[in-house]
Amino acid sequence: MKKSFLALAVLAAFASIAGSAAAQSSLTIYGVVDAGIDHQTGGVNGAVTKLSSGMQNSNRIGFKGVEDLGGGASALFVLENGFGVDTGSALQGGALFGRQAFVGLKSNLGALTMGRQYTPIFGALCGELDPFSCGLAGTAANLMSQGGTPTGGGNAARTNNSVKYATPLVAGFSADVTYGFGEVAGNTSAARTVGAQLGYTNGKLTVRLAHNNVNDITASTSAKTTVLGGKYNCGAATVHLAYAINKGAYTGNTNVPLADSRDVLLGVSVPFGASTFLASYIRKSDKTVASNDANQIALGYTYALSKRTNVYTSYARIDNTVANRAGSAGGFYTVGNATEGGSGDRAFNVGVRHTF
Repeated sequence: MKKSFLALAVLAAFASIAGSAAAQSSLTIYGVVDAGIDHQTGGVNGAVTKLSSGMQNSNRIGFKGVEDLGGGASALFVLENGFGVDTGSALQGGALFGRQAFVGLKSNLGALTMGRQYTPIFGALCGELDPFSCGLAGTAANLMSQGGTPTGGGNAARTNNSVKYATPLVAGFSADVTYGFGEVAGNTSAARTVGAQLGYTNGKLTVRLAHNNVNDITASTSAKTTVLGGKYNCGAATVHLAYAINKGAYTGNTNVPLADSRDVLLGVSVPFGASTFLASYIRKSDKTVASNDANQIALGYTYALSKRTNVYTSYARIDNTVANRAGSAGGFYTVGNATEGGSGDRAFNVGVRHTF
C-alpha cells in the first residue's frame, strides 16, 4: 500500500511540474504496453498456454528529463518502472523504478551517470547483436548471458549502485565504462561490478566488444562474460554475428548450473515494407564435465500497423544434450521471452505491442 501511495505521489509531482519545467528543460513520458498468447511445450510439468505480458519488450512507463546548463552541458535523468500488463503487478522485485533509475551530467566530453543502469553486455547483445533484441521466443538471453551474477539473481541485465562514463562518438568509435559499488563494509571487492564496452559504427557496419565482471558477496566467486560481435546491413537484410566467453555466468535460465561456456550466434533480420522477418541460430558449448550443451533455432515476424503499434509472432526450439536434460528435473535450457524465462524447450507466441 505504501508503494502504491508513493507511486501516485511521484506521478502527481511530475504532472504538476511538467508545465513549468518545459520552459527551461524537457520532460518526456514514454512506455511500452505489450501482451499476447504464449504456448510452451516440452516442460517437466507439461504444456502450458497463457496470456503473457511483455514478450517482445517488457512493459514499462518511464520519465526522461534533460535540462540545458549552457555551454553545451546538460543535466539528465531517467526513471523507469516495469509492470506486468496481465496482472498489473510490479516487476523487478516490486521496485518502484526497477528497470532504470539514474541521474547525471553530459557535455561534449561525454556523459557521467549514477544509479541503476544496464550492463555493457546488455547494451551490446540486446541493443545491436541479437536480431530479436532479446525479445520474443527467439531472445538470445535463453542461452546467452546479459551480464550475469554469481549469487543467483538470474540473468542480471542491470547494475545497482553504479557509476557510468560514456564517451562521445568520435570517428565512428564510442566507449563506456561502468563501476558498481558492492557496498560491503570492510571489503571493497565484495559484490563489486566492473564492465566496459567499445563500439564502432561506419555506415552499414556496427561492431561491439563488451565485458562484465561481478563478484559475489564474499568476493570469492565472480561471473565474467565477454562478447564480441557485429552486424552488417546488406540492403535487403542485416546479418548478425556474435561470440561470447562465459565463466560462472548465468543465462536467463537460472535452473542451469553456473558454467564455463562459449556461445556463437548467427542471425538475420529482413525488413520488407511494414514487415520484418527474424531468424537466428545459437550454439552453447559447455566446457565443463557437465556437458550442458544446447542449440536454439528461432523464427520471428513483426508487422507495423502504425509508427507506434505492431503485431508479432515467434517460434523457438532449444535442443538440449541428453546429459543436460538428465541432469535434474527442470535442469535444462528453456525458451522464454523478453520478460519470462519459460518452462519448456519450445515456445510459440503471438501478440501486440504499443509504444508511447
